[in-house]
Amino acid sequence: MDFSVLRNLISRYCAGEEYWVDSRTVYIGHKEPPPAAEAYIPQRYPDNRIVSSKYTLWNFIPKNLFEQFRRIANFYFLLIFLVQLIIDTPTSPVTSGLPLFFVITVTAIKQGYEDWLRHKADCSINECPVDMVQQGTVVRTQSSKLRVGDVVMVREDETFPCDLILLSSSRGDGTCYVTTTSLDGESSHKTYYAVPDTMAFKTEQELDSLHATIECEQPQPDLYKFVGRINIYKEREDPIARPLGAENLLLRGATLKNTGHIYAVAIYTGMDTKMALNYQSKSQKRSAVEKSMNAFLIVYLCILISKAVINTVLKYAWQWSADHDEPWYNHRTEIDRERHVVIRAFTDFLAFMVLFNYIIPVSMYVTVEMQKFLGSYFIVWDKDMYDEELGVGAQVNTSDLNEELGQVEYVFTDKTGTLTENNMEFIECCVDGHVYIPHAICNGQILSAASSIDMIDSSPGGYRREHEDLFFRALCLCHTVQVKEEETVDSIKRGIHLGKPTSFYISSSPDEVALVEGMKRLGYTYLRLKDSHMEILNKDDEIERFELLHVLNFDSVRRRMSVIVKSSSGEYLLFCKGADTSIFPRVVSGKVEQVRARVEQNAVEGLRTLCVAYRSLSPAEYEEACHQLSDAKLALKDREQWLAQAYDLIERDFTLLGATAVEDRLQEKAADTIESLQKAGMKVWVLTGDKMETAAATCYASKLFRRSTQILELTKKRTEEQSLHDVLFDLSRTVLRQRSLSGLSVECQDYGLIIDGATLSAVLKPSPESSGSGNYREIFLEISRNCSAVLCCRMAPLQKAQIVKLIKASKEHPITLAIGDGANDVSMILEAHVGIGIMGKEGRQAARNSDYAIPKFKHLKKMLLVHGHFYYIRIAELVQYFFYKNVCFIFPQFLYQFFCGFSQQPLYDTAYLTLYNISFTSLPILLYSLIEKHISIEMLKRDPTLYRDVAKNALLRWPVFLYWTCLGLFNACIFFFGAYFLFDNTTFTSNGQLMTTNTQMMFGNWTFGTLVFTVLVFTVTLKLALDTHHWTWINHFVIWGSLLFYVIFSLLWGGIIWPFLNYQRMYYVFMQMLSSGPAWLGIILLITISLLPDVVKKVLCRTLWPTATERAQRVRADGVHEGSVSPATGPDPSPVAGGGGSESDMLCPARTCEGERGGEGVRAARTYDSMMSHNPNYLLSQPLDHAPSDGEGCYGH
Repeated sequence: MDFSVLRNLISRYCAGEEYWVDSRTVYIGHKEPPPAAEAYIPQRYPDNRIVSSKYTLWNFIPKNLFEQFRRIANFYFLLIFLVQLIIDTPTSPVTSGLPLFFVITVTAIKQGYEDWLRHKADCSINECPVDMVQQGTVVRTQSSKLRVGDVVMVREDETFPCDLILLSSSRGDGTCYVTTTSLDGESSHKTYYAVPDTMAFKTEQELDSLHATIECEQPQPDLYKFVGRINIYKEREDPIARPLGAENLLLRGATLKNTGHIYAVAIYTGMDTKMALNYQSKSQKRSAVEKSMNAFLIVYLCILISKAVINTVLKYAWQWSADHDEPWYNHRTEIDRERHVVIRAFTDFLAFMVLFNYIIPVSMYVTVEMQKFLGSYFIVWDKDMYDEELGVGAQVNTSDLNEELGQVEYVFTDKTGTLTENNMEFIECCVDGHVYIPHAICNGQILSAASSIDMIDSSPGGYRREHEDLFFRALCLCHTVQVKEEETVDSIKRGIHLGKPTSFYISSSPDEVALVEGMKRLGYTYLRLKDSHMEILNKDDEIERFELLHVLNFDSVRRRMSVIVKSSSGEYLLFCKGADTSIFPRVVSGKVEQVRARVEQNAVEGLRTLCVAYRSLSPAEYEEACHQLSDAKLALKDREQWLAQAYDLIERDFTLLGATAVEDRLQEKAADTIESLQKAGMKVWVLTGDKMETAAATCYASKLFRRSTQILELTKKRTEEQSLHDVLFDLSRTVLRQRSLSGLSVECQDYGLIIDGATLSAVLKPSPESSGSGNYREIFLEISRNCSAVLCCRMAPLQKAQIVKLIKASKEHPITLAIGDGANDVSMILEAHVGIGIMGKEGRQAARNSDYAIPKFKHLKKMLLVHGHFYYIRIAELVQYFFYKNVCFIFPQFLYQFFCGFSQQPLYDTAYLTLYNISFTSLPILLYSLIEKHISIEMLKRDPTLYRDVAKNALLRWPVFLYWTCLGLFNACIFFFGAYFLFDNTTFTSNGQLMTTNTQMMFGNWTFGTLVFTVLVFTVTLKLALDTHHWTWINHFVIWGSLLFYVIFSLLWGGIIWPFLNYQRMYYVFMQMLSSGPAWLGIILLITISLLPDVVKKVLCRTLWPTATERAQRVRADGVHEGSVSPATGPDPSPVAGGGGSESDMLCPARTCEGERGGEGVRAARTYDSMMSHNPNYLLSQPLDHAPSDGEGCYGH
C-alpha cells in the first residue's frame, strides 16, 4: 500500500513540519500572493526562543532526581534505605536516609542555582525588544515572539534577532555594514546588499504594500552559504524573480554598524538559525576524577558484597550447632522457625549489607559538590586574571570541571582574536623589487612618510614611477573599505585629530584597513565611495576619480579579490590582490623573481603577505566580462561554480606590480603562555579558518613552531600532486624513522604538522581504499602524536569539533581543552573536556557557552598551571581520604562480627553511625580541599614542569588507591585489636559490674565500640593534619574544633537523659571511659601506632624517590625564597602585591623580548635571530631547566 499521500498530508498540516523537504517558502509580512500566482501553503516554523537551560519549573524535581539517582552511590543508598524500611535491620533507617537526603538536597540546590543563571541569560536574550512592521506601523515586541515572515526594523548598533533577508537600507545604495564578531570571530565590518527591486521601499507604509515570497533552502549550519530566490508580485505584471545569496543574508548575532536602520524579513528563527545550528548540543561533561570515583566505588561495592556474603556463610556455619543456633537467651519466634532457610539467609544477607553499607561514602559526593562550587570562586576572585582594559575578570559557568584544569594534555586554540589581537599593522611594500617603508629611518633621521621613500633608490625613473603609481592606486581601489567620518564608532571615540573629528576606515577585513592606512602614510589617500565612484588623493594632492564597475569578492578557494574600475580617461582597469600562490601563476609580465624573494623573506619573518597585479581591459574585453558576471549571478543552481568559472576567465594575463607585508600583532604574552604550556607537557594545536600562510606565520611568531621545526604538510595542494594514501604513508615513515633514530641520536628532530580543512575531510571520510590500506584516521593520529605542534587551517566550525572529538576518541583518551573567542569556536568548546571562552572584542558567544571564560589568552597560564594544579591536588586527596576514612570506620565492624556470633550487632551507637561522615570528619577535609597549597603560586608559575607531576590522573591511579585502602585496613586492625587488648581481662566489682583489669573501665560492647570510635576519629583527623602543608588559623580552628566537637557531643549525648529517646544505651559510657587513666594512654598509643607507617613512608619516598614537586618543597624549606635569581631565568621582575607573583614566567634571555613585548611577535623573532646569528652557541651556554621526574613518584599523602 502506498502511504505517500498520507505522509504528505501529515507533513503538510502537522505543526512543526514543512511541506517541502529541501526548501521552504516564506510569505513576507504573512501576505498571500495574488490568486493567480501560486497556491498559498501556510507552514509552521519554530518560534524565535533560544533555550540553553536544562530544567523547567515543572520537570526540575523528577528530572534532577533521575539524574542524581543515576549515580551509583546515590542509587545504592536509596536501596539500602528502602531495605531498612522493609525488613528488620540492626540499624535505624535514619542512619542511611538522613545522609542521603542531605546529599540529594544540597546537589539539587547547586544544580538548580546554576540552571537558574542559564534561565536568566536566556530570558535576557528572548525578552530583548525588537521593532516589527505591522500594517504600516512599527510595533515593539519581544524577540521570542518573532515568526518567520515578519518584517523587522533594526537600528544601528542593534543585534539581529534572527536570520534575516535584507529588503532595504537607510543608505541610498541599499547596502548596510555588519560586524559578525559573535559568529566568525571577526570584528571587522562586512558589507551586505538589498535586492535592487526592494531597496526603494524606504518607509513602513511602502513595505506594507510589498507582495513577495522567498523560496530558499532549509536551515543548514554553513555560515557562508545561502541559496534562495525572491518573487516580487506587482499588479497586472508577471512576478519578478531575483536570486538571493549569502550577501543578502543577515545572521543572528551579528550587529548593524554605520547604517541608520534597515528593513529585513525573518527567514530562520530560534533554533533554526545558523548560529544555533553551529552549536554542539550541550552534553553533561564528567571529569576524569568523577570517573575514578565511580571505579573506586564499584571496587568498594564488591568489597561490601563480599563482606556480607562471608558473614552470612559464617553465621550459618556457626549456627550449625543447635546450641549456637538457638541459645537459651535468644529463642526464635514461631514465624522465624517456619520461614524457609533461603529466605532467612537472604534476609540476613541484606541485614549485613545494611550493617556494612557505610563503607560506601555517600557524603563524599556532596562534599565534592560543595568543594567544586565554593572552590570555583577562587578563579572569579583572582585579581591576576582581571583585565583593566575590558573591566572584567574570569568567569566560571560550570564548577564540575575544576580539577580537569589540572589534567589537560591537548590544548586546541583559535588564532584570530585568541592568539592575536586581530589588529593589523602595515609594515612595508615592495614595488618591482624596491622596498617602501613608512616612517623609514635613514642615517639616524626619520624621513617623511608622505614622500614615498624608497629604501633603495629615491628617484625612480619613468617606467618605475608608472608602476609605483599603479601599485598605490591598486591598493587604494582594490578593497571593500568604507570611510567613517563620524566622531564615534562602536561607542568609542576614534579619528579625532587636533580636537576635530577626521575620517578613518572600516572594512570586513582588518588587512584591508591596514593596507589603505599604509598607502595613506605613503602619500595616497582613499577618500570615499560616492555614487559608484571611488576618490583618491594622490601624493601631488590631486583628487582622482574612478568609477567602480564590478567587485570580484575574495573567497577561500581563489584566495584573491579584484575590482574593475574605469578611470577618468575612459580606460578600463582590473586590479587584483591575493596570496602569492594564486597571483604568480596568472602573471605574464613583471619582476616576478624579485617580488617572490621579498615575499618569502617576509613570510619567514612571520608577516602576512599579499601580491598586487593589474590588467588593462579593452572595451570588448570589458563587455565580455560583464556578460559573464551577470549570467553567473542570475544562476539559481550551482551559482558558486558559475561565478568561479567567470572569475577564472576574467582574472588572467596579469602584470605583477609588487607585494605588501602586514603584521597581525600577537596578544600580550601569548608566546610566553604557549611556551609554558609546552613545558608543562601539553600539546598545543591551532585550529583556524585562516589561510595556511597567515596561520603559519602566527605560529612562528608565537613560538609554536621553532626555526628548527621541520614542517610536514598535509594539504589539498599536496594531495592533488600525490594521492592521500601516499602522502600519509610518506609522512608516517618520516616521523617513525626519526623516532626509531631518536634513541641513538643526541638531538631529536622537532616536527610540526600543517593540515587544511579539505584534507581533513578526506582523512575522516571512510573510503573503500582505506579499508584495504589501513585506517587513515589512525595514521593521521600517529603522525600528529609525533609532532610537537599541529596547525589546522581553513577549518569550518564543525570541523574544529571533529578534530577535538578525534583526539578525545584516540586510544590514549587524553584530556582536551579548547579555547576560542567567537561563535565559530563554540562547537569545539562544547566538544572538548574543558571549554574556555575569551571575553574579548569578538562578542560573548564563546564565553557564554564555555565552561570557563577569561579576558585574555595569557590568563590561561595561571588557570591551568596554578588553579588547575591546586584543584586536582585538593580533590584527589579528598577522594582518597574519604575512602580511607570509611575503611577505617567500617572494617572494625566487620571484625567485630567474629566476636559476636555474626549476630549483626552494631559496634557503634546510632548517633556515631549517622554523624561520622556528616559532622565529625567532614569539615576538615572540606576546608583542606578548598585552601590547601602544597607549593607556592610563584613556584608553579615559574616552573611549568611541576604540572607533569599531577598529569594523567597521577594521584588517583590504582597503586595510589591501593595504598590508601591498605593503610585504612591497617589502621582499622590497630583500632580494633588494640582496644580488644585493653579489654582482655575482666573482673566483677562489689556491685556486680564487669570491669576491665587493665584499664578499670566498665566492660561492655558500647564501651568497646566507643573506645574504637574515639581512636578512629582522632586518627583520621590527625592523618589529614599531617598531609596539610598550608596552615592558617582556619585550618587550626576546623581540625582541632572538630575533635573538640566530638568530645563535647559525646559528653552531652551520654551525660544527659534525653526524654525523646526510648532507651539510652550510651548513658555515662563516654565519661566513664575517660575517667580511666590507662584508657587515655591506650588511646594515645593506638593513634601513634596507626599514623607511624604513613610518616615513615613519606620520609623514605621524599628522601629516596622525590618528585619534582617534593624537590621544590625541599628547596623552599631550605630557605631559598621565591624571588631568588635562577641561573637559567634571571631575577623575577616586579612581583605583584598580595603574593600573586609576576604574571610572566621566567624566560631564557634569548626569548625575553618576546615574553615582555607580547604583541611584538615578529620583532621578537628578529631579535632572537639576530642574537643567534651573532652567537650561535648562545643557548648552549645557558643552563637547562631540570627535567621532570621519570615515573610516578610516591603519592599517597
